[in-house]
Amino acid sequence: MSFIPNRAMYVPIKTEKRKRWSEPKIIIFSFLAILIPGAILLTLPVFSVSGLSFVDALFTATSAISVTGLGVVDTGTHFSTSGKVLLMILMQIGGLGQMTLSAVLLYMFGLRVSLRQQSLTKEQLGQEKFINIRLLVKHIIIFVIICELIGTFFLSLRWVPMMGWDKGLFTAVFHSISAFNNAGFSLFSDNLTQYVDDPLVIITIAMLFILGGLGFTVISDLQRNAHRGFHFLSLHSKIMIIATPILLLVGTVMIWLLEHDNMQTLGSLNTSGQWLAAFFQSATVRTAGFNSVNIGAFTEPGLLVLMLLMLIGAGSTSTGGGIKVSTFVVAILATWSFLKQRDRVVLFKRTISNQTVTKSLAIIVVSGIVLLIAMFALMLTEKAPFYEVMFETISAFATVGVTAGLSATLSEPGKYIIIVVMIIGRLGPLTLAYMLARPKPTLLVYPEDNVAAG
Repeated sequence: MSFIPNRAMYVPIKTEKRKRWSEPKIIIFSFLAILIPGAILLTLPVFSVSGLSFVDALFTATSAISVTGLGVVDTGTHFSTSGKVLLMILMQIGGLGQMTLSAVLLYMFGLRVSLRQQSLTKEQLGQEKFINIRLLVKHIIIFVIICELIGTFFLSLRWVPMMGWDKGLFTAVFHSISAFNNAGFSLFSDNLTQYVDDPLVIITIAMLFILGGLGFTVISDLQRNAHRGFHFLSLHSKIMIIATPILLLVGTVMIWLLEHDNMQTLGSLNTSGQWLAAFFQSATVRTAGFNSVNIGAFTEPGLLVLMLLMLIGAGSTSTGGGIKVSTFVVAILATWSFLKQRDRVVLFKRTISNQTVTKSLAIIVVSGIVLLIAMFALMLTEKAPFYEVMFETISAFATVGVTAGLSATLSEPGKYIIIVVMIIGRLGPLTLAYMLARPKPTLLVYPEDNVAAG
């Protein structure tokens, strides 16, 4: 309602309000704005040896940008050098995150980064509002470049003498980028199974994706406070630093116990090779996507352990996926507090907010619903055992990329289902967390009542 002078009455004037896109919409559409052109490019003859259909190109581009690593074609033989370079670019974009990348490009060209762009980038990186975004992005880029260069150096020690400078160095660069970004793409048809007992290759790649999977939040926190001691780190960093080695150790021991007698996986290796392979599989299924043994040959109990590790995933704001380690830890602590009849969730003398607990439980519930719907849809479209459908769906949702064999035989509808699952797995928890992080206050409060639960 607006007042018009020299009139005796109020006249309602319609004013058009400029619609403002929500943050989740911006994140989703910026993802699609990179995905669709990337998929179209992959269909061009210059990027592949024998051509690629649009659905296969879309599947591959989605797998690269979501840093999943599932493939419907052999990466090493199907794509030309240009195609492999394009995949590296897509993997790097996916690992950094499109918001971080856009901030980097704006800074490179000397353009101003808007306050909303800064807010989105900070949200994607899980940073406080007072953090200098320019300095943060600079530190992230430097850290990424240093890690990938170190990885390239060590991998070159193995592959340059074997393949020559050109091919050996290119192979090292490709695997270094793929590993740090937790993508899991390999130029070898058997992934890394031929290097199953090669410590130089296995440990270098494992260290790259473990560092990438810690999360930029933890790396930034360590850079600021490592000299001051563990006590000064944020609660999130403390959780990641303690939970990551525990998950690695438990996964390694469980895989060795279940598979050391299986001649198709660990059984044919000597003792040191078995432990190295068990460690690598324990680390890689928490979203890296490489494999040094045949995953499809695992026993069913072994596959179950792998699926649980895939669901937990890597750290928040990292290059990895899954429900995230911190989400899993908070849910476990909340359950333990409930069983002990405590009204607060406490860790390291810090109380975890109810909002964080609710957010963690919501992410787990929504993730479970997405997985159930996707599994049901794949059971309708694919003629495959249930464990393969379950494994492939979790691998896609957690952006892991290891396969029990289903990806290579997917029908066209099945490919589209996995594409959607990969996109949701990469963006879903992020957008959900963003929406839950900003509750809308209401003055309307209803009386409490009890519901029988359990």
